[in-house]
Amino acid sequence: MNVLPRRQFIGQCCAAVGATGMISALSALRATAAAASIPSGSQLPGTAADVASDYRALVCIFLNGGNDSSNLIIPYDSSGYAAYASARTALALPQSSLLPIQPRTSDGRVFGLHPSTGELKNLFDGGKLALLANVGTLVEPTTQAQYRAQSVKLPPQLFSHNDQQAQWQSSIPDQPFRTGWGGRMADLVNALNTNNAVSMSMTLNGVNSFQVGNLISQLSVQPASAASPKGGPVAFARINGGNNPNRYQAQKDLFASPQANLFGAAFGTLSSNAIGNSDALASALGTTSTLGTTFPNTTLGNQLKSIAYLISAAGTLKLKRQVFFARIGGFDTHADQVDADVSLGAHAGLLQQVSQAMNAFYNATIELGCANQVTTFTASDFGRTFTSNGDGSDHGWGGHHLVLGGAVRGGDIYGRMPSPVVNGADDTGLGRWIPSTSVDEYGATLARWFGVSETNLPVAFPNIGRFAKSNLGFLA
Repeated sequence: MNVLPRRQFIGQCCAAVGATGMISALSALRATAAAASIPSGSQLPGTAADVASDYRALVCIFLNGGNDSSNLIIPYDSSGYAAYASARTALALPQSSLLPIQPRTSDGRVFGLHPSTGELKNLFDGGKLALLANVGTLVEPTTQAQYRAQSVKLPPQLFSHNDQQAQWQSSIPDQPFRTGWGGRMADLVNALNTNNAVSMSMTLNGVNSFQVGNLISQLSVQPASAASPKGGPVAFARINGGNNPNRYQAQKDLFASPQANLFGAAFGTLSSNAIGNSDALASALGTTSTLGTTFPNTTLGNQLKSIAYLISAAGTLKLKRQVFFARIGGFDTHADQVDADVSLGAHAGLLQQVSQAMNAFYNATIELGCANQVTTFTASDFGRTFTSNGDGSDHGWGGHHLVLGGAVRGGDIYGRMPSPVVNGADDTGLGRWIPSTSVDEYGATLARWFGVSETNLPVAFPNIGRFAKSNLGFLA
């Protein structure tokens, strides 16, 4: 048997533990509280291991870089489109190319969707997709007058990628980042899971702030690929049980052995947990049936395909609650945002990928019989400026988002769409919309559906008491 040098062996082990995303467990503090139970949903029939009837999953799709959602939902009536075209100039899409929608409730205006989002339009028309208007990071409700007078607290470092990503994912914009709201929700509801062999928080695109909890650590999972059609756990580099089971067992024994040094003990525990997660997850995925749903072979499509298989394995894993994180980059569209042929623009391609992947994922939840038990939602750094810089758009503030699932009260726009008038009542300048709905309100609505009790909402969202609504009504 080939023997690795001690330093190389330790280095590879450290890399593997980091890949699983379990390092955040080093900062574990203490338990918070368990959530109250929720009404049961439908059961998954015909899978290798049926998911429990009260299973629920939240799937966050993070649009990294700041999605220009002003070209996702577009004024379609004559006056609204004229204001849109005047402000957006080179970014304005032809009115004839837009996909008109008819929300169940109306503020008197008419809107259309980007021409690359035909699948999203069909889901909206079918009542499975809701649109959330002008959501963003807020410390407290803010008007234009208050913003200009600096009479209210504002999120620090507005319009900064790193800061706004952390604030969107933590929902605590007035304090240093410690945990994310996905992680805090996981802490609160994890008692509903009867087996903790595998973390309920799984990321398909690396470590993120959203899933950092006090108790529950995020587990990194590989997206589906040609070599691994279901995706799966991240394996140890060149120390793989399939290649050398004796070495793999020796490695596990080493991590499990008592350590006098505090760091060594923590490292061993984290490594053992990572290996246990990997083994259990690989075994559970091996029992799942092949899905008939066809997913697009794209970055987001492969992540959502893997999440569908992970959901189908929830019964085997004895998980009644799961939080997933997927991410797609490229939305920092300062240049080359559109093309004369809208199907060729960078932003059009990204929105097409989102539309097709979300549609396939929803179809997969129908196939699995769990559409009412899975809610998918988008998040992003920020919206972008309504005005064009000539070839793209710059960093903004409030933006529009998507919520999809069988439990979604779809076919409607929730919240208030901003005025398409630059320097109007919603604008801080350049069409940087002041959010009319906070991340807290958006997240709290999802958390209620997920099973977080009214009592524990302030644990998940410490600032929720500053806002008018903790339930926006887009979930049944």
